Amino acid sequence: MNSRKQQLEALDRLLTIMDELREQCPWDKKQTLESLRHLTIEEVYEVGDAILDNDLEELKKELGDVLLHIAFYAKIGSEKKAFDIADVANAISDKLIDRHPHIYGDVVVENEEEVKQNWEKLKLKEGKKSVLEGVPRSLPALVKANRIQDKVAGVGFDWEEPHQVWEKVQEELTELNEEIKKGNQENIEKEFGDVLFSIINYARFIKVNPENALEKTNKKFINRFQYLEEKARENGKQLSDMSLAEMDVFWEESKKFFK
Repeated sequence: MNSRKQQLEALDRLLTIMDELREQCPWDKKQTLESLRHLTIEEVYEVGDAILDNDLEELKKELGDVLLHIAFYAKIGSEKKAFDIADVANAISDKLIDRHPHIYGDVVVENEEEVKQNWEKLKLKEGKKSVLEGVPRSLPALVKANRIQDKVAGVGFDWEEPHQVWEKVQEELTELNEEIKKGNQENIEKEFGDVLFSIINYARFIKVNPENALEKTNKKFINRFQYLEEKARENGKQLSDMSLAEMDVFWEESKKFFK
C-alpha cells in the first residue's frame, strides 16, 4: 500500500490534471454543476455494481471516476469563489469530529445503535427541523423508504420485535387483497405501496439491505433468462415460438448454474 505522502502526492496530481483539463480541454471547459449531475449519479451506480460483483479491481476504477467528479465540482466551486477542495475536505472533517463525540469528546456509547441515535440527535441540534431532512428527494423509492425507516428508528420511532413487523406485513397484504377484490385501482396502488414499505421495514429487522437483496435477485434473473435465450438459440428456436413448458425446461437447468 502507498504511504500517506504518496497518497497526498496522488491527490495533488489529480488536482493539477483537473486544473489543466478545465483550462485546455473543450469538453471539460463547457461542463457545469448541472451538466455533471446525471453523470455523477451514473458513476455512483457503477460503484454499486462493482461492490455487488465483489470486483475490487473494477471498484478501484469506479471510485476513481467518483473522485474525479468530486475534484471537478470543487474546481467549479472555486471558479465561482464559493468553495474549493480544501473547504470540502475540511467541512466533512469538521462534521465527522462533531458527530463523533464518543471519539473526540467525553460521550460514552455502548454499541453501534447508540452511535446512530446520537448521530440523529446531534443533527437536530445543528438546526435541522426534522430527522428526515437528510433524505434526498431524488433517491429511488426503495432506497428512500429504507433510509426513512432507518432515520426515524434512530430517534426511537420503531417496532420493538421483528415478529411485530412481520404481523404488519401480513396485515398490509390482507388489506391489499381486500382492495383487489373491490377493484379500485387507486386504492390498490396505495395498499401495494404499504406492502412494499412494510416489507422494506421488515428487511431492516432481519438485517437485510433490501436494495442489495433485490439487485442480487435481478442479476440472478437476468443470468437465468439469458441462459434460457442461449439454449433456445442453440436449438434453433425463438422464445416467442416456444411453449411455457419448453422454456421451463431450460429455466430449471439455469438454476444449477445461477443460484
